[in-house]
Amino acid sequence: MKGVTLANFRRYVKADATKAELRRISDDQVAMVYRRFYWDAVAGALLPDGIDYAVFDFAVNSGPGRAAKYLQAVLGVVQDGRIGPATLAAAGAKPAGVVIDALCDARLAFLEKLSTWPSFGRGWSARVASVRRQALLISAAPLTTTVSVPSAPASADAVAPTAPPESASPAKAAGILALIALALGALTAWAAHLPCNLLGVFCQ
Repeated sequence: MKGVTLANFRRYVKADATKAELRRISDDQVAMVYRRFYWDAVAGALLPDGIDYAVFDFAVNSGPGRAAKYLQAVLGVVQDGRIGPATLAAAGAKPAGVVIDALCDARLAFLEKLSTWPSFGRGWSARVASVRRQALLISAAPLTTTVSVPSAPASADAVAPTAPPESASPAKAAGILALIALALGALTAWAAHLPCNLLGVFCQ
């Protein structure tokens, strides 16, 4: 089902959807779920180019809260799982390549400790390697223009926005669709390494 669970399909697309309807999910519907459940949950519209994709894909694979906390750990800010002004300011203050490498290293280390690593490790390794390459390429040649981040006390984070803020540029909004398409396109390649639905098995 391209990584979409029945629960999320019902939450964001059709409240009384059946499994048969989920099997017929369209790419537009997948993009809607990805954007609302993952991209918006990690404030992707406000993160620096490249970092946004690395965090977004981590969220798809292991949950938005975990992805946010690992990013916060890399940045040295409070790990509350909610990406707000303090996290965004810290992300913008460090070279994107450094953050991307550290986040991908931390993500892979997390995956290697899971009991399911023997079964899924090959696919996960390929996935993280691909995300690292793509994220670094995006950070070197951004798809979007810089997005301004509202100032806030460094000690506090706000709840992640549920929709792209008004400060997000049109180019950044277009970049969202490009990143979602990139993630969707990669599913076919990654799924070849896995014995079951790649995104239906979340890392707990």
